Amino acid sequence: MAIRQSPMRARFREQVREDVKAVALEQLADGGAAAISVNAIAKQLGVSGPALYRYFANRDELLGELVVDAYHDFAAALATEVEGSRGNRLRALATAWRGFALAEPHRYRLLFAPPLPGYDAHSEPLVAASRRVMDVATDVFGPSDDGGTRVLSAWARIHGVISLELGGNFTSMGVDADGVFRHEIEALVHDL
Repeated sequence: MAIRQSPMRARFREQVREDVKAVALEQLADGGAAAISVNAIAKQLGVSGPALYRYFANRDELLGELVVDAYHDFAAALATEVEGSRGNRLRALATAWRGFALAEPHRYRLLFAPPLPGYDAHSEPLVAASRRVMDVATDVFGPSDDGGTRVLSAWARIHGVISLELGGNFTSMGVDADGVFRHEIEALVHDL
């Protein structure tokens, strides 16, 4: 027999979880994923560190949920409906992609940096969330018989340009990031 939680208690639990994730996102923005500390989160929220383990089993679970949330928000940002040609749809997808990355660089890096030790980047929730992003991209390109190579190649080109921009590489070289981005997207449109 399962113990049923009251609706009020469930709402409180969800609110605490959201509060914890909000503080973790602040830490992520300030110092990257390595800066996320359950004890520092607890201190900021005015509770003991062990109290937070009622809401997240450990730091890795919290980190995994931040990744899943970021994938969901990224997929939603990419899912802009654009009428017209595949080229117009690709331009809209790429613009939304870059917009998310520039607005949320800490969350974007969390998605595409090498997996951090301690959490399973291949867990079902993470894989399912990442597939939502890939499904949006695949929808723009339409069906293909190349096993997804075309979509992955476009992904690599768009992500590469954005990653260089986020890393400050274009600025340090005196290169116009907008120009490079537009050039790459038009090259992708041409290759469709």
